[in-house]
Amino acid sequence: MPSKKDLFEVSGPTHLTSIDWNCPNYQRSVAASLVQGVYVLERDRQKRRCGSEARAPSWYQHFNFKLSEILVDNKDKSIFGAIYEYNPPGPLSDFALHHGSANAPGFILAFRGTLLRKNSFIRDLKLDLGIVKNGLENTNRVQNGYQAVHNLVKTHGHQNIWVAGHSLGAAIAILVGKSMAKLNVFVKSFLFNPPYVAAPIERIKSAKIKNGIRLFHGFVKAGVVSVLRHGESSNDCFEMLASWVPQLYVNPADNICCEYIGYYERRKMMEDIGANNLEIIVAKNSVRDLVLNFSGNESEPLHSIPSAVLNVNQNHSSNIFSALMAHRIRQWWQPDLTLDSRDYRTVN
Repeated sequence: MPSKKDLFEVSGPTHLTSIDWNCPNYQRSVAASLVQGVYVLERDRQKRRCGSEARAPSWYQHFNFKLSEILVDNKDKSIFGAIYEYNPPGPLSDFALHHGSANAPGFILAFRGTLLRKNSFIRDLKLDLGIVKNGLENTNRVQNGYQAVHNLVKTHGHQNIWVAGHSLGAAIAILVGKSMAKLNVFVKSFLFNPPYVAAPIERIKSAKIKNGIRLFHGFVKAGVVSVLRHGESSNDCFEMLASWVPQLYVNPADNICCEYIGYYERRKMMEDIGANNLEIIVAKNSVRDLVLNFSGNESEPLHSIPSAVLNVNQNHSSNIFSALMAHRIRQWWQPDLTLDSRDYRTVN
């Protein structure tokens, strides 16, 4: 018997029976479901489920998508991504008129995260460590993902393309989105539980203590950055990325992604006290990344995202079970989900 989490009719958003592409909740739920579809595609492959036994098709066919292409890691041959093509029934013009499909994506490129199965876990774990070491962007998953998006945009235009990813897959989507933004192409992106390598200060209950630590850390980091760079300007493309505004979905109980909350909150606090220029230095640099750069592994911080809509799951709790659930993709299509959404923009 397949796991319940593989069965769309058991674990999926079956409550979404009508299509409204103008609704952000629907967009989020579909994007998350198609990411889950990539997880199930890989589990189908490992369990040799095909034909009527395959469980992945339900995760995209329910929303009128078809599988256009799978992306395979050349190291372990695992499926890490998929390209889905929107395939509405009947003539598109009539369907769009009655179901709001004019704003539907033509294609969604989705990336899965780490899969805890013996045939994929070792490779996924190495890539997770690559996030810590700033080496993910040089891997075949990122390069293949970028090429797939580039080809789609070249053929169909960027307004027609969405990118989505969860955890490790969100990190891949960030790097792909940044690469496209540096070409002045801004792809609509959904980033679920994106990794942020830092101590989880957000888990501290006292807002006063959290804010104090963040401000202190910001000023200290600015000083360290100035010393390490010796007055040199940053080589990253922070300003170039400002027009790319991905949707970030984080859970405060998830240690892997919760510091995005602090990242944007600190920026707002420093702006409020008139330290805008100092905050830009802090936001586009990481002491850890600077140290890695000096060791010959030069790259910009993964979490350096100038503009974003930050969506925080308000349904979290502090018990152990909920903490374990806080990183799972399935939370993002629940019908009772409550989000605190804040728009953070950096003006060029």
